[in-house]
Amino acid sequence: MDPLDKKLNFVFDGKALRKDLLHRIKKGTNVPTFVLEFLLARYCASSDQAEIDAGMDAVLVTLQDNYVRPDEANAAQSKVATRGKHRFIDKVHVRYVEKEKRHWASLENFNSQRIAINQKYYKDNDRLLEGGIWAEVVIAHNDIEDDDYAFYVEDLRPIQLSRFDFARYGEGRSQFSRDEWLDLILRSVGLEPSKLSKRVKIHFITRLAPLVEPNFNFIELGPRGTGKSYFFSEFSPYSTLVSGGQATKATLFYHNNRRKVGLVGFWDTVAFDEVGGIKIKDPDTIQIMKDFMANGRFSRGVEVIADASLAFVGNIDLSVDQIVKSSVYDLFQPLPPEFDLAVMDRFACYLPGWEMPKNSSEFLTSKYGFITDYLAEAFHYEFKHTNRYEEVNKRISLGRSIEGRDEKGIKKTVCALLKILHPSGAPTDEEFEEYVSYDFNSGHAFIATAKSFLLKIRPASLGFT
Repeated sequence: MDPLDKKLNFVFDGKALRKDLLHRIKKGTNVPTFVLEFLLARYCASSDQAEIDAGMDAVLVTLQDNYVRPDEANAAQSKVATRGKHRFIDKVHVRYVEKEKRHWASLENFNSQRIAINQKYYKDNDRLLEGGIWAEVVIAHNDIEDDDYAFYVEDLRPIQLSRFDFARYGEGRSQFSRDEWLDLILRSVGLEPSKLSKRVKIHFITRLAPLVEPNFNFIELGPRGTGKSYFFSEFSPYSTLVSGGQATKATLFYHNNRRKVGLVGFWDTVAFDEVGGIKIKDPDTIQIMKDFMANGRFSRGVEVIADASLAFVGNIDLSVDQIVKSSVYDLFQPLPPEFDLAVMDRFACYLPGWEMPKNSSEFLTSKYGFITDYLAEAFHYEFKHTNRYEEVNKRISLGRSIEGRDEKGIKKTVCALLKILHPSGAPTDEEFEEYVSYDFNSGHAFIATAKSFLLKIRPASLGFT
């Protein structure tokens, strides 16, 4: 272990994990990172090699016995019918069937849409009804022939920490320098900071911004294969990734018939993968999205207020040089046509994805980092319970050329960086200036450049580096 490994294990005993263990297991399964690390933390949260080796065997056995692959669904059903019950690790969904006036559960890899479930589970875990959650779930066989279902949920435990002590997290942070903490966060998401430039390090931290700052509108466009959607699909149980297809107002915002808030009411972050492929048939969806992006509220017969951040990621197939020299394309080129200037004006941060390195084992760390679930809980706490806006507002003075929405976006981006890098204290003047300079030279600058082009006010110099 290097000095940072030793310090992490001393200050956050039991909350750290060697990240190469995840890389070794991850290649053989499509289970999300936070689920795998939940198991690794249970069996491998140690610095003793013998304990780690024994723990790895236990994790592999657990996955072998409890994780079902899609092509094994029939065998899984047979196992439950033969044994009477079995524990699975899977993503569980619950849907309400109006004609039957009852709820049914389903597992992604169990191939049954009619698993009976007690109402206490979906009342305690709302997200079962909106996108589903990963859990350890015991499925039992129903031997009563008169019933119209063969399986029922006997027990369900979401895969996430049962309690989190933010004061302890903040106290631990105070024992690290800012640069140590920055490297520690990067190692916690599996990256080796010694392989990255300072600017790219902050880019990766900014990718996490929608997970800590409510109503934060984020966009990253860049080449394929840079891991843009990873943080939203793998890193946190409080984030959901919408992949392609239609983005409907009922799914995202409010279902009038069911009188239920959509995804924005249940998740900290709603991310849209391959944003260029989103199909929006109802123009009302875009108008509601604009209202929500502007102030975190919208009206659908009732006034709805929600904290969810919206993140949009997509691919730019042209080089930045081609875009800059083109009179046709702009930096928002992949977005669907329904995303007009008013939508773009509401983005708080544009991450220049073309500056991010391609996915490669070269950038993966073999050092220690926080257990993903622990860090995700810290971010969730900050999302729900901390507000740094007034602190930032007192330390930033902006010129008259910065409009209201731009000012808000700049300040919210700095707020997010403070929450991630300084969860329990204030940065120095030099550190604060570094964050503000970064914000102007990346997130805000690229939005301003793209907007200028779209408004036909092509700047003489676009300032790309």
